[in-house]
Amino acid sequence: MVGDGALLLGLVEEFVTGLQDSKAADTATGVKKGQFAVLELVEALGSSLTSSEPRTRGRGIQLLSQVLQQCCTSLSEKEVQVLTAFYENRLKDHYVITPHVLQGLKALTLCPVLPTGLAISILKSLFQDVHVQSLMQTDRSCVYNILINLMESREEELKGLGADFVFGFVQAIDGEKDPRNLLLAFQIAQNILYRNYELGSFTEELFEVTSCYFPIDFNPPPNDPHGISREELILSLRAVLSGTPRFAEFLLPLLIEKLDSDVQSSKLDSLQTLAACAAGYGHKELKEFLPSLWSSVRREVFQTASEKVESAGLSALRSITACLSCSVLDSDSEDSLNTFLDLVLKDCQHHLCEPDLKLVWPSTKLLQTAASASYRASYKITAAVVPLLLEQYNNHTQNAQRRTLVEVLQGFIQLPWGSHTEEGDENPLTGYRQPLCALVFSALTESSPALQTAAIRTLTALGTQPGLLSGEDIDLAADHLTRLVLREEEPQTCSAAMEAAGSLARLHPTAFASRMVPALKQEILSEAMEECEGRPTAQSQQALRQRSLKTLSTVSTHPSLVQETVPILLQALSVSHKGSSSFELEEVVSACRSLQQIAELAKDSEESGRYFHQTVIPRLLGLAVQASLQGGGAPNPLTEERVLSAMVPIFSTACGYLHTQLAAHTASLVLSLFLDGDTSFLPENNIPQQFHLLKMEVPNTDRLLSELEELSCSCVHPFTHTSAAKCFAGLVNKHPAGEQLDTILKRSVKRIESGLSSDSPNRIQVFTLLLWVSKALLLRYHPLSTTLTDKLLSLLVDRELGSLAADGFALLMNDSTDVLNRACHADVRMMYRQRFFTETAPKLVLGFNCAPEERKSSYLKALSHILNSLPRQVQITELPSLLPLLLEALCCPDHGVQLSTISCLHPLLLDTPQVMTSHLETLLSRLLGLTASPAMKVRVISLQCLKALTRLPEHVVLPSRPRMLRALAVPLGDKKRLVRREAVLARGEW
Repeated sequence: MVGDGALLLGLVEEFVTGLQDSKAADTATGVKKGQFAVLELVEALGSSLTSSEPRTRGRGIQLLSQVLQQCCTSLSEKEVQVLTAFYENRLKDHYVITPHVLQGLKALTLCPVLPTGLAISILKSLFQDVHVQSLMQTDRSCVYNILINLMESREEELKGLGADFVFGFVQAIDGEKDPRNLLLAFQIAQNILYRNYELGSFTEELFEVTSCYFPIDFNPPPNDPHGISREELILSLRAVLSGTPRFAEFLLPLLIEKLDSDVQSSKLDSLQTLAACAAGYGHKELKEFLPSLWSSVRREVFQTASEKVESAGLSALRSITACLSCSVLDSDSEDSLNTFLDLVLKDCQHHLCEPDLKLVWPSTKLLQTAASASYRASYKITAAVVPLLLEQYNNHTQNAQRRTLVEVLQGFIQLPWGSHTEEGDENPLTGYRQPLCALVFSALTESSPALQTAAIRTLTALGTQPGLLSGEDIDLAADHLTRLVLREEEPQTCSAAMEAAGSLARLHPTAFASRMVPALKQEILSEAMEECEGRPTAQSQQALRQRSLKTLSTVSTHPSLVQETVPILLQALSVSHKGSSSFELEEVVSACRSLQQIAELAKDSEESGRYFHQTVIPRLLGLAVQASLQGGGAPNPLTEERVLSAMVPIFSTACGYLHTQLAAHTASLVLSLFLDGDTSFLPENNIPQQFHLLKMEVPNTDRLLSELEELSCSCVHPFTHTSAAKCFAGLVNKHPAGEQLDTILKRSVKRIESGLSSDSPNRIQVFTLLLWVSKALLLRYHPLSTTLTDKLLSLLVDRELGSLAADGFALLMNDSTDVLNRACHADVRMMYRQRFFTETAPKLVLGFNCAPEERKSSYLKALSHILNSLPRQVQITELPSLLPLLLEALCCPDHGVQLSTISCLHPLLLDTPQVMTSHLETLLSRLLGLTASPAMKVRVISLQCLKALTRLPEHVVLPSRPRMLRALAVPLGDKKRLVRREAVLARGEW
């Protein structure tokens, strides 16, 4: 122990006299290991603590406090008691010692064994002996943290102080200016208010000492290391101001005053604070200020040019109305809600009679917002407004005015009444059901497309509200929508009718199945193309059929409707296959797309999913196989590449959301068809029994992959060999790792290497397979992906395949829509693009430097494709090292390289223009050259880049300004409007 005592004295001496700060950590380590106790440290510090030199005493207390910060959880109750008394006494010492004393007290407040009564003692000493606002920022922060620690661990003791605690806190923070400390002070104030500390007679003082910061006008300096935002301070102060209704008499006049300010941020903060306060106050606190509050809110909504201020004003109105709606009425009290809504109606209602004036919409928003706050409010406002709107519709004859009135009605109809109702409450609009329906159906027959569109949307709102449409109304609605879809030529109206049909069909499938679907079927399968009075021409008939196909998929929003609509689409495909119809190729493609859309809509329905797999997929496969076996004669649309490409997503969409067992069964049937020619599951089966797609007899997985590989390498039909390569890649991507996969890949790599030789007749096919297999392995981080990528890199100098290889990097980096994506359950690893870039970029740079001049463009194109697909942050990080190469790419004569490069540069110029400073002259020259490019897209983006460069510091860009103004005058006369527009914007910035 003698040795430990000497060690302790040595550590104290080195810290206090030798000024070696690191000895504090050594001392704390000794305490933790039990070499010496904290009270022994106090004894060892004796001469330092009693020194006549304040700074020596300060060093001694600093050492003790730093040790306590590391050892506070292991102190005994006796040690805490002794140390607390010591530190409280030291608060009366010289001011240079105070910061170290506060650090020690802060550590003691974290001790779990802090004896009862010491929390009160510490607070009284702080409030009596420390003038907080004379301290440095860190020391004031320490005081606030002491309060927070004690509020967390000794709340009941602190509440025993009564209002004295609030008084002490008010004195402590009065005059605080540092935003870091204000966040702590606001947190303490929130604890006082939300944990029900006694305010006593200091309510106004607490309000004054916090509200003096309202509204917050703090703006953090650039690169602020503390990360404190203005929004953070605003929300923290708002939580204080809205924390107790006792602040209402002081806060509400302040908010009304601040709303008179011309500063938009002040208005916004005041309105948002008002909304927060109203949500926590009662009607009694608001009652006195209601006229003034309404006047302020109304003014901001009527007159503001800021959408944010308007939105905040409406939110405040909703909160006030909701607060007043919660008041409990008795025989002696005034109905505050009724009084307030009378004010709202008085100032807004008459504007609804002037639908062609600008105040109709602000008034509508105010009324709808108030109505949406509660059931009571909605009932009163509806009773006043809806009859007025119905009357005004009949009084006005102009379509524009009627449209405005219908749109206003729509807003009231679609308000969320249900969220405020209780069981037994009826919809406030129930009493106006018949006149509302009559108005909407009348408007649907008007000649004005804008009025019809407004009526359609209002009809949708009526249909989605329970009880507002009777069975007869729903049938009539379906008839009207059918007429508008089939006979209305205005695209806006037709589109709105389709959308409405989809929404209402989900809720009322029977009506649409019996009324709209048969009419659509008749139009789709109609053979009548002759022109006659009242019938469309052949050209418009085709457009009508397209529209009918689209509508059929749009209304398939219910499982029962799916089983009504899908057979019609399958029948259309069957008719086009038999060649007995006037179906155009585009219409067949549309039918396939409609089926795919229905599969997408039905993905959450197990019933519809089973229907697709038991009926739709076999039927489509049967049609496709029959079409492929059809002999000469008229061309079959089902063999066209566009149709097959539209048919594939039907399968992938239906399979992507199916139960595993059902999907596995479907897959086995398709494989048996592909490998063995088993057509037994296909409907309407008239396919020859000897039908075989493939002829090999090997185990299924290996057999399938082998046949796909063969098909992808030898077939001369582009669509077929590309599809085979995609299928092969998709299977390889999901294949479990192991010997079987290694064998498959070894065989494929050998086939690819031999097939890419210069004398091979099928180089294009083999190259396509290389691309897709490379992507499949890249996505799953397979080791062989590097080998295949290197092979792809070597092809960049190939005269025949170099350009294709460069574009292939775009395929590797971008998401594929049909295979190798997460929707198809592909094995896609995180951040594979970043990894690929890290491995490949150095090889591209090296290859570029070594390549002959005529092949350099391929490397530049490949690099720009990779960069374009990287996340923005990665691009910003890598830009400085690759910028010289990208500038070189701007000189490449290949328009594809130019477009890809400047597309990559443009967002980077917006985010990090300063990186370009050292290359500004080169960049300006090359971008100006591109403004005369034959490619319009290149001209447009190069002008956007030139505009972005004006974000550089003024001293950097000003020397180039005269030159840029002259040069940018040239594209002002470009023959393309988009180019001229960008030239005007760019020249304006310069």
